[in-house]
Amino acid sequence: MSVMTVGFVGLGAMGRGMAARLLAAGHPVRVWNRSPGPVQELVAKGATAAAGLDEVYDSEAVVSMLPDDRTVEALLLDGALLAGARAGVHVNMATVSAALAEHATALHAEHGIGYVAAPVLGRPGVAAAGELNILAAGEAAQLERVGPLLAAMGRRTWHFGDRPVQANTAKISANFLLACAIESMAEACTLAEANGVRPTDLIEMLTGTLFPGPVYSGYGAMVAERRYEPAGFRLPLGLKDVGLALAAGEARNVPLPFGSVLRDAFLDALAHGDADKDWAAVAAVARRRAGLPD
Repeated sequence: MSVMTVGFVGLGAMGRGMAARLLAAGHPVRVWNRSPGPVQELVAKGATAAAGLDEVYDSEAVVSMLPDDRTVEALLLDGALLAGARAGVHVNMATVSAALAEHATALHAEHGIGYVAAPVLGRPGVAAAGELNILAAGEAAQLERVGPLLAAMGRRTWHFGDRPVQANTAKISANFLLACAIESMAEACTLAEANGVRPTDLIEMLTGTLFPGPVYSGYGAMVAERRYEPAGFRLPLGLKDVGLALAAGEARNVPLPFGSVLRDAFLDALAHGDADKDWAAVAAVARRRAGLPD
């Protein structure tokens, strides 16, 4: 196995598990996070605390797992930071917009740094187990270079092309489909309950017949049981990803009629105080619209 020093930025619910997997695979890891608690957690597992982002970029490779465009832009797309970097490649594992992917690719190229997009499918427990599905795109040589890192964090790496934006677009499309699935299950469960059918019975039948698999069984149970905490993926992040899909569609003249419905449902959920709940809590909107009790 090829071992390289890794600078890891972003130790949230997903990043902590991913950094731990790199450590377990034998890679020396320098970690940086805006809050100190997760840093100390990883230091206890063998990581080194980076004093700043410049120290992170003194590694052979940088891996980042940040929540959105704004955070990536503010922390990592800094010309001075990249100009002084020793790192040969940055693996951005965040779900970001197509526009940011294009900008980040160009900026890294200006400074002679490889750039790979590698957003992931999976929740925090999956990340901690190293069972993520990783959607990757970038130059072939860079993908080969970071292959051992991706293998340490995921069960499988899916390649989508030589332009990083292709991986980000694939991830945006996947999350859009997940949001549609949650909304459709919410509406179906609401229809069933309004007519005297227990939602849990409906979901049990659907996942045992028409829709087997982790999406419908996992999110279906959360919807049917109205179990939205603890949040594996917070509702505001769901709204962000729906917005990314709508923006990507607008940029290419691709209508996404369901996207507008989803955006309004997520906004409704946020307006009713569900920001700290899992994005499956958007199902509560369908219940309210139907006049079913909380």
